[in-house]
Amino acid sequence: MLLCNDGSYYTGYTSNVLSRFERHKKGHGARYTRMRQPRKIVYLQRFGTRQAAMRRERQIKALSHGEKRDLARLHKSDIVGSWRRKPLRVT
Repeated sequence: MLLCNDGSYYTGYTSNVLSRFERHKKGHGARYTRMRQPRKIVYLQRFGTRQAAMRRERQIKALSHGEKRDLARLHKSDIVGSWRRKPLRVT
């Protein structure tokens, strides 16, 4: 989950977090992030299958803005360094 410059959150999945984040920052990602400019990664989660990642993505997209903010705050310490280890499926 990305925090955008306007304070909104973008949720997606990928097998390569760094590459996907850089694409979004350069304006080559989703239309949503082209318009709102992603600031930072605030939440990520590993999954064994694409299907599981997509299921979690739908769950997160259904959350309110406040619930997404709380999710990001609760998992803040988990992000540091964890996304540099190996490719992940991310929400």
